Amino acid sequence: MTTDVTGVLRQTSLFRSLPPQDLQAVIAASRLRVFRRGQIVFTAGDPGDTLVVVITGLVKVAVRSADGGELTLTIIQPGGVLGELSIADGGPRSADAETLEECQLLLIPRDAIRDVCARVPSAAQALTSSIAASLRRLTEATADLVFLDLPRRVAKILLSQPRGDDGIIRHKMNQEELAHQVGSTRQSVNAALRGFERRGWIEMHDRAISVKQPAALSRFAGTEGSPS
Repeated sequence: MTTDVTGVLRQTSLFRSLPPQDLQAVIAASRLRVFRRGQIVFTAGDPGDTLVVVITGLVKVAVRSADGGELTLTIIQPGGVLGELSIADGGPRSADAETLEECQLLLIPRDAIRDVCARVPSAAQALTSSIAASLRRLTEATADLVFLDLPRRVAKILLSQPRGDDGIIRHKMNQEELAHQVGSTRQSVNAALRGFERRGWIEMHDRAISVKQPAALSRFAGTEGSPS
């Protein structure tokens, strides 16, 4: 494995405090795999025997209904991890994970994580904090689905995406993907985006969205004063 993997792991809260020898032991026990765009990493009900660290690319975590409906819970970026809950309790996967672009993913065995957490208290605390952060994010998302109308949910999602200095959202989401994140339809999301564009808050070109007035979008979404 390359030094890039070590660098990415050092950026994560779970591994940044590990002594060098422990970090190298984790890497030695792990597998680095390349996934194509649109490839399934795991599905709900699969054994939760690995922690997944995103080295490059983007991974979508979603739940799906029996009739094909989909709700995106989160999108994991490079340096992010998924599968912490299964590492902690040994249970099966609670959601599906799918790549949004070609990815390099590091698969770390559950036993390796539990071993390092037993020996390094800061790693165990970081794992607990990561699970707590996921729970807080899901609680907020659930509240948004209940209490915010669709345009405000769309505004919050746009503001949460990494943007360049020109305001362009780095991940070019299509409107179907955005609909899966806000629990609605592509047509309704399109109407919300067109409304923002008419106000001059955003600009759209093909699949690229540029946030032109983040402060106005933040006031509308009710997130003024929050990081965006």
